Amino acid sequence: MKVLSGCMKASMDNALASMDLTSAQGHIMGYLAQRSQPPCSRDIEETFHLSHPTVSGLLSRLEKKDFIELRPDETDRRCKRIYMLPKGKELNETMGRVILDNEAQVVAGFSPEERELFTSMLLRAIDNMGASACIRKTKEESDT
Repeated sequence: MKVLSGCMKASMDNALASMDLTSAQGHIMGYLAQRSQPPCSRDIEETFHLSHPTVSGLLSRLEKKDFIELRPDETDRRCKRIYMLPKGKELNETMGRVILDNEAQVVAGFSPEERELFTSMLLRAIDNMGASACIRKTKEESDT
């Protein structure tokens, strides 16, 4: 599992590197794509357990690369809202394709029955680790 996870991470890291982005920046862009409303930088600090200076640096670099735009909140000037720009949306589409390609590659050569069994076993392993609620929540957020 560790090797498989490493291979999938390397594939995503390569895709991000081709766009001059770090893994941390990719995670933030994925988070932004799942949000229905533009979050504040403070939300990212809390979600990823990062310090204010770290988040400020990450967001500043994303803004310089035209992936996001930071704007003051209309009601709370202390809050900077993070808006995804078209280049950021394009990045998330690319990341989505990489994820789908990885998933297809993992089960390449599996019969439909083997795919079903593999998925079932993975879900059971996730349940065994107590992570099923987290996985379901992540899926629900991405569906909205």
